[in-house]
Amino acid sequence: MRGDSKWLLLVFTLPSSKASERVRIWRKLQKFGSIPFRNAGSFLPNTLENQERFEWLATAIRASKGEASILQVSSIDDMSADTLQEQFRKARDADYTKLIKDLRKLKPSAKGPSSQVLRFRRRFEEIVAIDFFTSPSRSKAGEALAQAEQTGMKSRLIERGSVSRTKYQKRTWITRPHPGIDRVSSAWLISRFIDARPKFIFGSDPAKHPNAIPFDMFQGVGFGHEGDQCTFETLCIAFDVSDKRVLLIAQVIHDADLEDGKFGRHEGHAMNQILRGWASQNISDDQLLQRGIDLIEGFYNSISQPEDTLP
Repeated sequence: MRGDSKWLLLVFTLPSSKASERVRIWRKLQKFGSIPFRNAGSFLPNTLENQERFEWLATAIRASKGEASILQVSSIDDMSADTLQEQFRKARDADYTKLIKDLRKLKPSAKGPSSQVLRFRRRFEEIVAIDFFTSPSRSKAGEALAQAEQTGMKSRLIERGSVSRTKYQKRTWITRPHPGIDRVSSAWLISRFIDARPKFIFGSDPAKHPNAIPFDMFQGVGFGHEGDQCTFETLCIAFDVSDKRVLLIAQVIHDADLEDGKFGRHEGHAMNQILRGWASQNISDDQLLQRGIDLIEGFYNSISQPEDTLP
């Protein structure tokens, strides 16, 4: 956010004869992730990118014989910043829920991910780009998309200890942007028990980084979800990590990431909320990953007697 003004408000009018232009403007506002403010206009967080978006729309409105003003708003007397942020989250929650519903309608394909799934991935990435305050449905939509992309692929469950750690030293590891609980914990596991000097980068297309090791990617490459296992569990099995405290953490991460209540562990949900809170501060992905790694390290060190807590 820039300066003391946290929000941008676009107020505009168009002549009644400009119905098609009005529809076009509203579609652009939806694409940009804005939310309506009563009957006064449309809101966006005050960033350079959003300022440019509103300025572009204002120019288009004026070219259609309309009037447009862009206001910088620091606060609203009868609405807190948290309340306004929650409205943005609800709007994106609706987008993610619709995406999940559409993904569930897909029929399995013996040929693997279809072009339709690829379109769904682009749709997901477009929603993420305007998910300014991290809707809690983002991770659910991401998992639904990952499952859809892996539909029809031959099962490739990794056997315990099937991967040699010596081949994974001083490597670059790539994962998706905006890391959540499974990815930060997997990065912690990699740096703590697998690769003594890893480098982590972020990207949506691992093919652009052929020398990097993918983990928790949507394309089903590298190390990711296997069957009903999260990425953290897959890495534990592949590299035969048998530390009892790590095995307990694997249960925690599984329940937080997959939300199936398999192990009855609830600690990960709180950690996930902390990660979302940090993400809302607009810190970089590198900072978010490092904070997440530190968080998991602290949790690991807090487990003093894992033999008493494991079933």
